[in-house]
Amino acid sequence: MTQNSSSNPLLIQQATQALQSLKYEVASELGITPPADGYWGAVSSYENGSIGGSITKKLVAYAQQRLAATESSVE
Repeated sequence: MTQNSSSNPLLIQQATQALQSLKYEVASELGITPPADGYWGAVSSYENGSIGGSITKKLVAYAQQRLAATESSVE
């Protein structure tokens, strides 16, 4: 599969750059050196899994904050 193709396409195409930035930010937080060539296939599955798990936690926390803010403004 090429770098730009995916079996799980984004619904909002503008989110691609934001997710890429988040990937590098999380890798840095975890002490994982991003590959210089941008190809993450050479990074261990453990490290990639750690990055993906941390991104998921951040996105869930963000969604929870947004929902809580929406609920408090409705009341």
